[in-house]
Amino acid sequence: MGIKVKSIGLIGLGVLAGIGMSLQFPAVAQKITNAPLPLDELRQLSDVFGLIKSDYVEKVEDKKLLTEAISGMVASLDPHSVYLDKNAFKEMRESVQGKFVGIGIEVSMEDGYVKVVSPIEDSPAAKAGIQAGDLITRLDNIPLKGLQLEEVIKKMRGQPGTKLVLTMSRKGESKPLVFPIVREEIRVQSVKAKMVAPGYAWLRIAQFQEPTVDDMVKKINALYAQDPKLKGLVLDLRNDPGGVVPGAIGVATAFLPGNSVIVSTKGQLPESKQVFYGRREFYAPPGAKADPLAKLPAALKTVPLVVLVNAGSASASEIVAGALQDYQRATVIGTQTFGKGSVQTLRQITADTAIKLTTARYYTPKGRAIQARGIVPDLLVDETAEGDGWNSLRIREADLEKHLSSNDGKPEAARPTMEGMQDQLEEEQRLIATAKKRKPLEYGAKDDFQLQQALNHFQGLPVQLAKVDAKVDKIGAKPEIASDIKADDKKIPVQKP
Repeated sequence: MGIKVKSIGLIGLGVLAGIGMSLQFPAVAQKITNAPLPLDELRQLSDVFGLIKSDYVEKVEDKKLLTEAISGMVASLDPHSVYLDKNAFKEMRESVQGKFVGIGIEVSMEDGYVKVVSPIEDSPAAKAGIQAGDLITRLDNIPLKGLQLEEVIKKMRGQPGTKLVLTMSRKGESKPLVFPIVREEIRVQSVKAKMVAPGYAWLRIAQFQEPTVDDMVKKINALYAQDPKLKGLVLDLRNDPGGVVPGAIGVATAFLPGNSVIVSTKGQLPESKQVFYGRREFYAPPGAKADPLAKLPAALKTVPLVVLVNAGSASASEIVAGALQDYQRATVIGTQTFGKGSVQTLRQITADTAIKLTTARYYTPKGRAIQARGIVPDLLVDETAEGDGWNSLRIREADLEKHLSSNDGKPEAARPTMEGMQDQLEEEQRLIATAKKRKPLEYGAKDDFQLQQALNHFQGLPVQLAKVDAKVDKIGAKPEIASDIKADDKKIPVQKP
């Protein structure tokens, strides 16, 4: 896409970096390494520390310098590794439980400006009318130009019931837009479901959280209570940024034969080389006495299935789409996914601080790399009949600075030339002008074009496809598959939240 992005975060969740968390929570709070320390470099760090203390224009606290040094060291690795201070660590733990205090907005920093990537569904930001692509210029009338994203996030946090006034710049609008928003505790509705046509159901997962598997079971049973003879089910993962791994394993397992390989991971540590199976111990919530999936109707294993994805489908949602695609259990429809195929593990440093560290890469059951590649749909279908709208303007993992490579031996897509960038800018302007004329897309509504194409697919009707050449990263489209997962692999205990 050629869009330069420096960092990205979720306002309200307190996540300072990363689209779509795929978290593992280790039982061991702190790991000790026997690696030798680089003494020369540590002396340089000590010298710089001393110079700042003695020569800087004003006094700086030791704690601030060392905390910023730790934060910078971790952030230099990749877009998803981050140091979590006391507040950020607390909010991280709350977010995986499906609740947090904030306004509910996903943002990125581009060329010194804070840009809205996406408002979270049903959040105060979404209800206020904030749209993807809006630039936040002021908070409570304080200019943001020149501030770091972390500073902006801190300014946007607050207590429930407090008001925050956002001044926004929107392309095509001659005057700034002002949005007064009240912060609130947001409980993300992870799973939604309804009948969308006689015999056909829609199941949406907005984010993978600890309650997701239980919530999904309740919604599916309600659907089958309405129609015990479902002819097709659409699993909607569009704009699902990811979440906790057990939730993704549980959702994929619901549609696959028991004991299927769902995903594998590879990293530097022996514990990061794991295979995750469709078994209770890999997806059941901690302390659960029974298998939550045991309550599902048997027909779910064979009901015709379509998975909807787009550029906002990341991480855990890519695990689900990749597994169902590998087993040919579902037809994946939509546009190429985000490509966030890395594992972040929380390593606690003190009682209230931690680092979220990238420790492994994800691979589909057939060994396909997800990182910086994403999942390419079986049927490429744009967001609307006229084109892909705002979705085509979204950043992907491969657009992020310092993104982790796929490590699959294949080169990444070449960056566009100056001429190509000019063409892209012209195309973006055209898309923006077209998208402005449409009302915001509501997933699951009657005018949801991609959902309608999924229903057409079920019914054997023509499906309106996108122009493939313009929509697919060719290098990642059809990777050679070489699986090293054996059917007799031993069970590897999963680290659960």
